[in-house]
Amino acid sequence: MGVTGTARPATMAVQPSPLGGFFHNHNRRQPMPLHSLMTRRTWLGAAALAAAACTGTAAFAQAYPNKPIKIVVPFAAGGATDVLARVLAEKMAVGLGQPMVIDNKPGAAGIIGTDAVAKAAPDGYTLLLGLSNSMLTNQFLYTKLPYSPERDIAPVYQIAIAPLVLVAHPSVPVSNGPELLKYIAANKGKVAYGSYGTGAYPHLAGAYMSQSQNADMSHVAYRGEAPMVQDLLGGQIQIGFASALQVKAHIEAGKLKAIGVSGERRMGTLPNVPTLAEQGLNDEAYRVAGWLAFGAPAGTPPAILERLATEVRKATELPDVAQRIAAMGFDVQKSSPALFAAAMVKERPVWERLIKASGATLD
Repeated sequence: MGVTGTARPATMAVQPSPLGGFFHNHNRRQPMPLHSLMTRRTWLGAAALAAAACTGTAAFAQAYPNKPIKIVVPFAAGGATDVLARVLAEKMAVGLGQPMVIDNKPGAAGIIGTDAVAKAAPDGYTLLLGLSNSMLTNQFLYTKLPYSPERDIAPVYQIAIAPLVLVAHPSVPVSNGPELLKYIAANKGKVAYGSYGTGAYPHLAGAYMSQSQNADMSHVAYRGEAPMVQDLLGGQIQIGFASALQVKAHIEAGKLKAIGVSGERRMGTLPNVPTLAEQGLNDEAYRVAGWLAFGAPAGTPPAILERLATEVRKATELPDVAQRIAAMGFDVQKSSPALFAAAMVKERPVWERLIKASGATLD
């Protein structure tokens, strides 16, 4: 029987290695096995793709921005959030070298505008300037939210803490927090409070106040802060939490009464108005405060988020901007994407407890 080729002596046999490769008992160099070669090629290919992706992302971020940037404000024009967005947009446009366009998308406690940003391209050209409700607390309030704040919105910069002032129409015969609690309890079902959207802090705090006093107050939700204040002035509603920007002049003119301030400290622009906590209303509902912040669609390159955060910080550090923010009753924050994300993690359980205690649930 003929043999094609050369037979391999027994002493030259190739044996399997316990390490999954092969070795030769004469220590001769052998070709790398196919599966090891494929593994190596796979890793090299993945590394090359990763390097290319990083290079592409870096190049994209370096070229950013090369067209106008849209800032979505999920509330009506004229409110504090809208005013702040316009002030910052003007300053940031200088540093970014591109116009910044304000796009008001009010409705549903900020959900409509926030959802539009959550579904936008993550390229840094669509931003959100929203409040804590749409970026954090709505997830505990709504059973059907079209976006996930944690999954779909990337934190960019926490601009300012936003305590609010609780005001009352002059017809309400009270001058401080404890008197107001007694009044609404004694006038069950006769007092209405306003908010600039279901699920916003004015709604949650009002609902908690009503529930804690068994007052059965009526909640009236508006499509923005400005129309809410107009109805307060007209007496259509009796009380409400509002920004100093909207109500300071009316307080000074005697058209509204300042009852107290939410949060842990007094507003710089209303130094003579004590916090509700100072007046003995120590419940967690009155000690927390909302905030205003920038967000972006999840997946926006980190380099772009950092660039945007830098421009926000530079804008808020300008003396005229800092004074404008303080005049609104807000406390300017030093922030970054990482610091903002950490703040939300810390606050998350506080707001969750507040919403559960209020009993508020929406579809």
